[in-house]
Amino acid sequence: MKTRIKEFRARYNLTQEELAKKAGVRRETIVFLERGKYNPSLKLAHDVAKVLDATLEELFIFEDD
Repeated sequence: MKTRIKEFRARYNLTQEELAKKAGVRRETIVFLERGKYNPSLKLAHDVAKVLDATLEELFIFEDD
C-alpha cells in the first residue's frame, strides 16, 4: 500500500510528531504509514484523513498484489 500522507502533511506544514499527536498515535506509526510499512485500521486511517482534511481514497492507494 502506498500513501500520500507526507504530501498532505506538507500542505499543512505539520511535522510527523504534530500529526501523530492530532491523530492520537506515536510518531513511529506515522513514519511506518508514510513508508507503506503498516496497514492501518479503518479507525486510524479515518483519524489521519480527518486531521489532514482528506478522504481515505485521497490518502491511501491500495494496490492489487
